[in-house]
Amino acid sequence: MRSVLKKRAAGLAACLLSLVTVLGANCGKHDPPAAEAEVQAETVARTGFAYDDIFLRHETGPGHPERPERLKAIVNRLKGKGLFSQLPGFGPRPDALDWITSIHSEQYVARAARSCRAGAAYLDSVDTPVCAKSYEAAVAAVGSVLSTVDAVVDGRIRNGFCAVRPPGHHALRDRAMGFCIFNNVAIAARYVQRKHNLRKVLIVDWDVHHGNATQEAFYDDPTVLYFGIHQYPFYPGTGGEDERGAGEGVGYTVNVPLRAGSGDAEYRRAFREKLQPVAFEFKPDFVLISAGFDAHEDDLLGGMKVTSQGFAELTRIVKRIAETCCHGRLVSVLEGGYDLEALADSVEAHVRILME
Repeated sequence: MRSVLKKRAAGLAACLLSLVTVLGANCGKHDPPAAEAEVQAETVARTGFAYDDIFLRHETGPGHPERPERLKAIVNRLKGKGLFSQLPGFGPRPDALDWITSIHSEQYVARAARSCRAGAAYLDSVDTPVCAKSYEAAVAAVGSVLSTVDAVVDGRIRNGFCAVRPPGHHALRDRAMGFCIFNNVAIAARYVQRKHNLRKVLIVDWDVHHGNATQEAFYDDPTVLYFGIHQYPFYPGTGGEDERGAGEGVGYTVNVPLRAGSGDAEYRRAFREKLQPVAFEFKPDFVLISAGFDAHEDDLLGGMKVTSQGFAELTRIVKRIAETCCHGRLVSVLEGGYDLEALADSVEAHVRILME
C-alpha cells in the first residue's frame, strides 16, 4: 500500500512540476509560484558552518586560553552529536584582504603581516600573541565569514555559524588588542552593505567583554545598530550605558552593562526589554552575532552565570528578529569562550536553534 501511495505522490509531483514550468514560462522573470517556492525553500540547508584547519595554526603559546583546542572541541562535539554532517561547510573567500581595509588601515594590515611573518611573539600588546601563521589565519577567518554571508544572501543557506579564530571584536582600526587581529564582524557588516547593497545591519554582541572596537567602528553611523551586553566594569573598560553613539549615530549604540554574577534571567530580560524594541524599530536587512560564550557559568575568564540553555534562548530571540525583519538572514561569528566543555555545550545549543 505504501509503495502505491509513493507512486501516486510521485505522479502528482510530476504533474505539479509540469504546471509550474508552464506557468513560469508564461510569467517571464516574475517570482516563482508559491508551490515551487515552498519546494525550493525545503531544499535550502538551514545552517552553514565556516571552518578551516588554518585556524588551528594560529598558535598562542602554552597555557593561553585562546588556543586551537577551542575549535577542536567545537568540531568534535558537533561530529559526536551527528550535527556536523548536516552543516554545509564554507571556507575563506580569496579576496578577503580587499575587504579588511574597509575597517582597518592599510598601514596596520601591512604591519600585522610583517610582524607575524617575521616571527614576532606579540602584535601591539602582550595580550595578543602571534606566530608565523597568525596573519594567514586572521585573513582566512575574515574570508570564511564573508563566504558565509554570501551563502546566506544568495539563499544557499538560511543562516550560518563561523567557528573561526583569532576572534575580532577588540581589533581597532590600527591596533591589535585582546586576542584579536582583524575585526571579523565589523568587516562583515561593511561587506553586507557594500557588496550586497543591504543598508542596515544589526550587530548583537553577547561576549562577556565589551566589543569596544566594533562599537568604535560604527559609533557615528546610523546604518549599523550595535547592541552590546557584557560584564561591567570589566576588560576593556568601555561599554557604559551612557555610550550611545555620536553625531548621526546617536541612539544606534545600545550597551547593557551587567554586574558580575548575572545569569540567564538578566540576559533574557535585557534581550526582551532592550534589544527587541530597538531592533524591531531599526528593521535590519541583515543580522550579525558576535557570539562569545565566555559569559558561561563555567568560564573562568568571566564572572557571569549564563548557562548553555541560556545561550540557546538568546539565539532564539535574535533569530526571531532576523526572521521578522530580514527573511532570517543571520550569521553568527565566534568570539570568546575558553572552558572547552562549556564552549562545546554552548555552541551545540546555539547551532541547534539556528538549525530549527
